[in-house]
Amino acid sequence: MMKISSIFRFTTTVVLFLLLAAGVNAQSVIIGTVRDESGNPLSGASVSLQGTATGTTTDNGGTYTLKVKGGTYTVSASYVGFSTSPKRVTVAEGATATLDFSLNNSGVTNEVVVLGSRALPRTQLETPVPVDVIDIKKIAQDAPQVYINQILSYVAPSFNSGTQTVADGSDHIDPASLRGLGPDQVLVLINGKRRHNTALVNINGTFGRGSVGTDLNAIPVAAIDRIEILRDAASAQYGSDAIAGVINIILKSSVNRVTFSTTAGANVTRFLGKSITDGQTVQNAINFGIPLGQQGGFINFSGSFDYRNYTNRAGERTGTIFSRYNGRNAAGAIQTVDRTDSFLTANNKTREDFKQRVGQSRLRSGQFMFNSSIPMDDQGTEFYMFGGLGYRNGQAAANFRLPNNTNNILAIYPLGFLPEIHSDIYDRNLSFGIRGKLKEWNVDFSNTYGQNQFIFKVANTLNSTMGIASPTRFNSGGPAFTQNTTNLDFSRSFAGLSGINIALGAEHRFERYQLVPGEEASYADYGRSRQVGVDAAGRPILVPDLRGLVVTRFGGPDSSALTGGAQSFPGFRPENAVNATRSAIAAYADGEFNFSKAFLIDGAARFENYNDFGSNVSGKISMRYKVRESFAIRGSVSTGFRAPSLHQRYFSNTSTLFVGGIPYEVATFPNDSRAAKLLGIPDLRAEKSKSVSLGFTGNFGKFKVTVDGYLTRINDRVIYTDLFLGSNAANASATDRELYNILLSYNANRAQFFANAINTETKGVDLVVSYGTKIGTGNFRADLAGTVSKTMRVGPIKSSELLKSKESIYFSEASRIYLESSVPRVKANLTFTYGISKWNFFVRNVYFGAVDEATTAVLYQQTFDPKVITEASIGYKISRSTRISVGSNNIFDIYPERVADPGNTTANQFIYSRRATQFGFNGRYVYGRFEISL
Repeated sequence: MMKISSIFRFTTTVVLFLLLAAGVNAQSVIIGTVRDESGNPLSGASVSLQGTATGTTTDNGGTYTLKVKGGTYTVSASYVGFSTSPKRVTVAEGATATLDFSLNNSGVTNEVVVLGSRALPRTQLETPVPVDVIDIKKIAQDAPQVYINQILSYVAPSFNSGTQTVADGSDHIDPASLRGLGPDQVLVLINGKRRHNTALVNINGTFGRGSVGTDLNAIPVAAIDRIEILRDAASAQYGSDAIAGVINIILKSSVNRVTFSTTAGANVTRFLGKSITDGQTVQNAINFGIPLGQQGGFINFSGSFDYRNYTNRAGERTGTIFSRYNGRNAAGAIQTVDRTDSFLTANNKTREDFKQRVGQSRLRSGQFMFNSSIPMDDQGTEFYMFGGLGYRNGQAAANFRLPNNTNNILAIYPLGFLPEIHSDIYDRNLSFGIRGKLKEWNVDFSNTYGQNQFIFKVANTLNSTMGIASPTRFNSGGPAFTQNTTNLDFSRSFAGLSGINIALGAEHRFERYQLVPGEEASYADYGRSRQVGVDAAGRPILVPDLRGLVVTRFGGPDSSALTGGAQSFPGFRPENAVNATRSAIAAYADGEFNFSKAFLIDGAARFENYNDFGSNVSGKISMRYKVRESFAIRGSVSTGFRAPSLHQRYFSNTSTLFVGGIPYEVATFPNDSRAAKLLGIPDLRAEKSKSVSLGFTGNFGKFKVTVDGYLTRINDRVIYTDLFLGSNAANASATDRELYNILLSYNANRAQFFANAINTETKGVDLVVSYGTKIGTGNFRADLAGTVSKTMRVGPIKSSELLKSKESIYFSEASRIYLESSVPRVKANLTFTYGISKWNFFVRNVYFGAVDEATTAVLYQQTFDPKVITEASIGYKISRSTRISVGSNNIFDIYPERVADPGNTTANQFIYSRRATQFGFNGRYVYGRFEISL
């Protein structure tokens, strides 16, 4: 496993090499200033050479510099809320040409995008598939959100992500999705290169249950120039995982400018009749770039330090907190007497002291990223490199263990205890490559390395089978995922028709998934023994054995068997340890044919071969037809493919899962395990999909409109089953007895698996409308974006013969709701921005549609009503280099409806759903931001 220090040394060496190797040949230069119609400089405006990938952004004074070869170019300048303004310029070899721009607000920008086609960049309204462009630089100034998942969840209606609570590792890495599909069905790129997945599998009660996503929050917002979201199936173009679409993050490349910002805020809300302040957050972010050499090279650095405190929205604890043993009744059942009141009085405590911690986790993180490029000659050849390092420490709470809990040791915790699950998350990535011309072909050769490591630690807990000798902190081990991708890409434009572009390439990807066991005390049950015989009196002779089937340590008034391992999150066992690898190779071809200026057809095909899942061929055809210059129809038809992740194939562990307030020790087994064979769980297969989309784009002066409908069918979708159990009853079958003993040896009483259980269909419509104009001397912009989608299971549950009559466990009602309706099926946002002189005003209303409570209890399959969340901010430029802003998210302090199912509230602690991902339940958030740009 590559160490952070190794990556740092390697990165430093390469950067120093670039600095020394930077060319000094004289080259032509285009310089200029971008201003608004009032003459004010526009900082952060995009300036690019049309028909190429060359571009830059303006500095704080609105100036820019482009290094080019001598010739004639079309240069385009754009800025959010202002119209794009292309101009022609001719510059002699070795000379400098000046080209200034004055942008006005006569319309809404139509951003240039590179995603969705391997031909030359196109504007959003000319692409044959829907692509959203999110200007992160601008949004980071106005919006309350400081993490990518939060920003996209409020800006892009088709994107969903929510903070989870009491969900083990998912408290620390937010699952995210596109178009209501799974977190593992959207592909993430950085600068067009594949981003690695997380090491974490979402196995607790959250949306995306059983899936493996990408940790977008590991990328500092300060490093991002813009984000392109391709809302269309793209496996044939970009490979496995792109069934729902692609998110491409473009890093900053600006130089000669330092930008620093501090954002601080907290939740200031009224909860259960009381005014509270919690969830304090602070983010310090910096970005700066320096030129390399004399040919337009650069290196841009970004970093951020984040602190987020926890929130708590648990209700007042009800029910018995402490009881006394009161003998047994005539039937032999244990009797207890509630002594809560006297217990609280004697210990000078209230029910508040025994609350859960239900809300966002506490996080501390540091992220670093860089982006660089060095031209190697005057023919357009360049060496590029980008990457980053990140560390996040998380603290989340589990379920409270009351004083007389069977597994509590009163000598250690006389008042009970609230276990905490801590995390150490390491993220590292490095991409480098060279691109240029080979005769008439554009060639790009690159390698991308990425790794995510998640180490679990448990604090304020114990291992009850160790008695008073138990430690209260444990290292529970954890997973690591490594990915290395090598690409060779070719593209070329040909004369003919109104333009032809051909692209082809190959890819090799290596993946490694590891599970590292925790320390022995974190998983061991020291109350287990193995019988080796009987003594002269016929009594069993027992030998201590951590996997023995004889229980020897009991506790509580009912003499229940004590549970081994760290309470709340037992460590990964040696039997869970895995070091699995696989490789995949792919080849693709992509052709774009402009039959006329109005009619475009794009076709793509991709072959992939995994050494563990075999081969697949995906294809895609997309088209765009301009009915007139301001109106176009577009659509696509494609097939897709997603190989189950190594995590889904090899993950196994034992954890505590509360179902209806009842704790179960649940073991997850791989599909090739004996437990899976006993139940008839089949081997995993790849998911395959078919997608179709149809829509139109319109440019009606100050209005820009796109509407796109889609349908995606996924066969053999991978899900995470519900809880299977064995039995040791006298009349139990041999299969049930064997499963019972397997579970017992893993300190568990229930079993779960990954399985290709169902087929699904997702259909929906996306709408985006933008409008811009001048009001008085200021610039006004309005954006409306919305999505309506529906995912549902189609066809029967795909069970085996051994699973007949167990379909309700194999794919339960709770699993169905997680898949179909635990995130909003309807979502929309309406955003207004108005800038005048030194002031900027921002208001956004986000409509979060109804969601359902994921439970198997049909009586309590509650639907939570839609809500509108309003956020607003006011920004003021103190000087050319300094800006302040204040604002609020959820300004009206809106909370979701309360949970009706008493089994899902656990003594009134979970009064809001922790299973449905709508908009969270932290209440109002207020913040202030200070920015300086030099």
